[in-house]
Amino acid sequence: MSAGIGCRDLRVHAGGRELLSVPELHVASGRTLAVLGPNGAGKSTLLRALGLLSSHRVSGRIVLDGRPATRPLMRQALAAVLQRPILRRGTVADNVISGLRFRGMSRREARTEAWPWIEALGLESLVGRDARSLSIGEAQRVSITRALAAGPRVLLLDEPFSGLDSTTRADLLADLRAALTGQPTATILVTHDRQEALALAEDTALLIDGRIRQHGSTAEVLDHPSDAGTARLLGYTNLLPPALTGRAHTLVARPEHTQLVLDPSDQTDDVRGTLRRTVALGSATRVDVDTSAGALTCLHLGDVLATELPPIGSDVRVRIRHARSLTS
Repeated sequence: MSAGIGCRDLRVHAGGRELLSVPELHVASGRTLAVLGPNGAGKSTLLRALGLLSSHRVSGRIVLDGRPATRPLMRQALAAVLQRPILRRGTVADNVISGLRFRGMSRREARTEAWPWIEALGLESLVGRDARSLSIGEAQRVSITRALAAGPRVLLLDEPFSGLDSTTRADLLADLRAALTGQPTATILVTHDRQEALALAEDTALLIDGRIRQHGSTAEVLDHPSDAGTARLLGYTNLLPPALTGRAHTLVARPEHTQLVLDPSDQTDDVRGTLRRTVALGSATRVDVDTSAGALTCLHLGDVLATELPPIGSDVRVRIRHARSLTS
């Protein structure tokens, strides 16, 4: 393996049960890998195992920059940002430079070294604040700045945007993306949000039930699910088998690309079914349709008046505007 972090034949066991099995994985220096999966898939288990932080029984080989990883080596190379920020007593500046101080720098040297990162993450106005007075979003900015200021060869991000409001999350995503660009850091982001993967990661691995089911460039993985399980994880919740569409392979589609045909004069051949329910969601209307091959969910963006929709139980047609084909 080249520079970066990776593993071979990685297995994690607890209580007689195998939690994780990864034959091989590598994140090169300067690249970000998103590990995307549902709750309980083993994402954090993988992160802790790669960082030699796991309390479970771990077997296999962890490799750092082409060499077997050891705890002393990893302590020097690794920085981690957790879902809940953990800050020390003192000011924001004290927290940001704490990693550098731990590695032997004087306070003055550490502050000089950390200042570009303080500016990059927009913390200049907060450096003198008591860290305990920060909002969750501000505290997470401090955690990320502290991690980056330490100059890690490996950065582990365990759902760092969880619990943030949409505006704070979007701003922090943009700032972190800019901060990581051009850095020689191998970054692993654990998330259940595909938009976070798209914003930050060049590569994405889909983890389901402790197994990597798909791995490749983020654009390819997010747009081309390999099977029904990965399709559902990526929001392609509508599965249309050949019996329903007449196609050679099963098609998958997201709800926003699946709509009820409301114009009776439109006679295009579509999927047929029975209207089960409609739910107004404010900015959109969800429409559930039962077909011979299972339920479909349609999402009509914008306001759809109740008078435009046929009665519950009506025979309806559903149009799939954008679908992907599964080959497995």
